[in-house]
Amino acid sequence: MTVVALSDTIAKVVRSRYRWVVLTVIVIVYMLAAADRANIGIALPYIQKEFGASNAQAGLIVSAFFLFYSLGQIPAGFLLSKISVRVVAPVSIGLTSAVTLLIGTAHNFGMLKLYRSALGIAEAALPLAMLSTINRWFPPSEKGLATGAFLSAAKMGAVIAPPIGAALILLDGWRTMFIAFAIPGVLLALLWWWLVPNDPRASTRVNEAEATYIEHASEAQQTSGIPQKSFGVLDKALRYRHIQPLSTSRAVFGSWNVWGCGLGYLLMTGVVNVLLAWLPKYLGEVKHFELMQIGFVAALPFAGGVLGNIVGGWLSDKVLARRRKPTMVISAVATCLMMVALVYAPNDLLWVSLLLFGTGFLLNIGYSSFSVYSMGLTNRTTYPVAASLVNSAGQAGGAMAPLITGLLLDAYSWTMVFLFLGACSLGALLFVLTIAEPADAVETGA
Repeated sequence: MTVVALSDTIAKVVRSRYRWVVLTVIVIVYMLAAADRANIGIALPYIQKEFGASNAQAGLIVSAFFLFYSLGQIPAGFLLSKISVRVVAPVSIGLTSAVTLLIGTAHNFGMLKLYRSALGIAEAALPLAMLSTINRWFPPSEKGLATGAFLSAAKMGAVIAPPIGAALILLDGWRTMFIAFAIPGVLLALLWWWLVPNDPRASTRVNEAEATYIEHASEAQQTSGIPQKSFGVLDKALRYRHIQPLSTSRAVFGSWNVWGCGLGYLLMTGVVNVLLAWLPKYLGEVKHFELMQIGFVAALPFAGGVLGNIVGGWLSDKVLARRRKPTMVISAVATCLMMVALVYAPNDLLWVSLLLFGTGFLLNIGYSSFSVYSMGLTNRTTYPVAASLVNSAGQAGGAMAPLITGLLLDAYSWTMVFLFLGACSLGALLFVLTIAEPADAVETGA
């Protein structure tokens, strides 16, 4: 009852809303980082032509980033449990931009692979730093929406990269494109250092009312006597129940719920990264679109993804009362169907555009839930470790799928690629169905 009284008193005070400023910084920074990784797609045909690379070799360039990005996740998670986000995030931002610039200076295939690998290492800590910041700055009732906004930034980066990249390539070649994308990073690193402290109470821009709301909103809700919302049969299917928080790193690594979420994320991220890297080539070779048409149409799945992440976060938080599995299931099933639809897509600009926008929207309805899910299983100390494990698995899929796509294209056709991506979606569905849905009480530890 003390928490309820405290919450009622705080509610009468006008809360600052600085957490939304923090989220805005996160979105802007991650949008640039995503653009730095996404611009390879529009440049890939020109890189292949200059270096005489096969599709499999081109897939290796794409996968090099995601392989080292994946390998860097778990070390980055442990790093963030020891060193403050306020230090790690700006360093990662600066290094990401520096390596992006180096990619534009590569004059042989070997250096290009080396720089793409270095980009993965440089960026590895960034998403974990941002997820950890969201976990500290938002109450459970807003974490889904905040994470959806964060992940939508990755899609916004993929939206701006193809058309801007195409224009820069037409202006002065693919090297200039990478150099131009590198420039804003230094300013954004300084912006993070200035505006984003580790915790709400460390900021002079956060008043007591907002800090208390962030810390106690969920506890007040649970002790207020209001019963938790029940979904009856759906909750039984979701295996919705209270789960003891994972309080140690060993417990995190021993949890099938974390591993099952990570393996589902592995397969879904593979689908996203194939679209990110190979879609411009598909639009040029199969649909015979012009370069500027490719630049805009290739951005549409990620424009749909921006909307999908936001809608999915809101749906998970508000309509489903912080249940994360339903949106994961929706995305897995819908993505499989959309991959089949792409096999039979007509060579019509409008139809292809609508289909790709819809694919991005449906794929991303549940995409943010894979990142939010572990917040309901862990506390502040163990969440970075759980997030690093899930993200490491996800990026491993992101590394493998583009390379497999290149091999499939050399041996078969685009039809086989889309069937492969549909199979990945079904596999993700099977993994998601095996994990439990943690009930609200666990989330107070986050």
